[in-house]
Amino acid sequence: MRSQNNSVRSKRPQFTEDPDSLSAQLRKRLVGQPEAIETIIPFVQMHQAGLAPEGRPIGVAMLLGPTGTGKTRTVEALAEALHGSSKNMLKVDCGEFQMEHEVAKLIGAPPGYLGHRETQPMLTQAKLNSATSDNCDVSLVLFDEIEKAAPSMTRLLLGILDKATLRLGDNSTVNFENTLIFLTSNLGAAAINRINKPDFGFEAMVPREPLEDGSKVQSVGMAAVKRKFSPEFVNRIDSVITYKPLDRAACESILEHIFANFARMIQTRLGLRAFKLQCTPAGRNLLLDVGVSVEFGARELKRTVQRNFIQPVAALVAQNKVPPGSTVILDAKGGEFTILLRH
Repeated sequence: MRSQNNSVRSKRPQFTEDPDSLSAQLRKRLVGQPEAIETIIPFVQMHQAGLAPEGRPIGVAMLLGPTGTGKTRTVEALAEALHGSSKNMLKVDCGEFQMEHEVAKLIGAPPGYLGHRETQPMLTQAKLNSATSDNCDVSLVLFDEIEKAAPSMTRLLLGILDKATLRLGDNSTVNFENTLIFLTSNLGAAAINRINKPDFGFEAMVPREPLEDGSKVQSVGMAAVKRKFSPEFVNRIDSVITYKPLDRAACESILEHIFANFARMIQTRLGLRAFKLQCTPAGRNLLLDVGVSVEFGARELKRTVQRNFIQPVAALVAQNKVPPGSTVILDAKGGEFTILLRH
């Protein structure tokens, strides 16, 4: 009986996915990180069902992993799916709060201090409410690169993560019960990259198979978090999601998204002067050969497309060399990119 119960408890229930469901929408927008989607969706469902715990945020998730793997993009994709826009969230760049005195910008200076009226707090109830929409009342709050923040910020966050309340400098209170809080960090990124691609010794010469079990990556990430933050802070985080470096297959999907966004921009902004885009297999393969980077992730691929396709096309448009309705083609020969124009 015990083994049966354990097996049932360890498996998630399987359902046929509705193509319009939140999970399906996120899978269209976020590439290569299914674990993140599977971890975040239950928090939203608990809130929608009215079963989220009272007196604390809906959920608190720390997103770990190398740069360019989709941590910030995860929150943007969730904002698009819930609210219709990636801008419908409250983002705090923790790199701006590396000094202890700068943390006052989050809550405002208390009465009697110099600059009390001029220092408008970043985390107010009005700003939280403005991050919602008619479709959903959940506010998404992102603390980006939390490891860069001064220790006083993590102490300030303890009350938010535990009791869903924040007292501002003017003694008013902000309620975080209807928020999903995300903390992103590059902690452990170098060690995670080494697991997937060793950089010295015999292991560096042996081709690596993708890790099917993410437990080793997860343990490396958790060890880095525990070294950086206090047990009180770590204990208030509901889930730690470790992002793996993107493989070539994931980068191929991201490349499709980049092309689709570029084509949509051309149609929207140029109107009657719009034209079509095309990329040959040779051009696509060279983009991936140059742009796929374990160290820099999807950002390097975006820079490669911008440098070798978007900017040359923009130059042609600026010179009125692309007739409306024509097709601009990216090709590659001999390791070099070429732009072709078909009328």
